[in-house]
Amino acid sequence: MATYKEIQAKIEDLQKQAAAQRESELGAAIQRIKEMMSEYGITVADLQSSKKSGSKKSSVVQFRNSETGDTWSGRGRMPNWLSGKDKEQFRV
Repeated sequence: MATYKEIQAKIEDLQKQAAAQRESELGAAIQRIKEMMSEYGITVADLQSSKKSGSKKSSVVQFRNSETGDTWSGRGRMPNWLSGKDKEQFRV
């Protein structure tokens, strides 16, 4: 059975091998990406401006207090400025 130090040495060796393999494959990967970008007319700006889908939920304002500007989407706990009052008066 291998000792702890032997296993750690193997891990270090494998990490070095993995880094070297990554470096050797990186050039080919970049070349493939450039070819595909050229083929489809994709620019770096196209890649940077892509929208993230589902990353943020938008809040829709349904009620607004015209005096203070406070808003409420109608979800969650009802705010104090709206409790005891007719909600429909504040509907946007």
